[in-house]
Amino acid sequence: QVQVVESGGGLVQAGGSLRLSCAASASTFRIHDMGWYRQAPGKQCELVASITNGGTPNYAYSVKGRFTISRDNAKNTAYLQMNSLKPEDTAIYYCNVQYSDPIYRDLHSWGQGTQVTVSS
Repeated sequence: QVQVVESGGGLVQAGGSLRLSCAASASTFRIHDMGWYRQAPGKQCELVASITNGGTPNYAYSVKGRFTISRDNAKNTAYLQMNSLKPEDTAIYYCNVQYSDPIYRDLHSWGQGTQVTVSS
């Protein structure tokens, strides 16, 4: 199974920036899409942004123009640059990694989550 570790969360004032990292351990697996999800208290988990193996990004409408997702395939790492943060961006952010194992099963793994808090 691919292990996923997130980092980079924290407390920031509205209008500030944070950069999240998602590192996937993948010695015998092939990594496909990588994505960031978030869950705020009392709300459903939602997709924030995802990126294909080829680098094509996809964003939730609420973060377009403010967040940028990127990845380094050599490091099996995805990044989420978050600018112009708003209090409503406060949530636990989770990284999801889709991959194939040596017998070509499509699987996915989640990280443990990292807290992002934006103060007004």
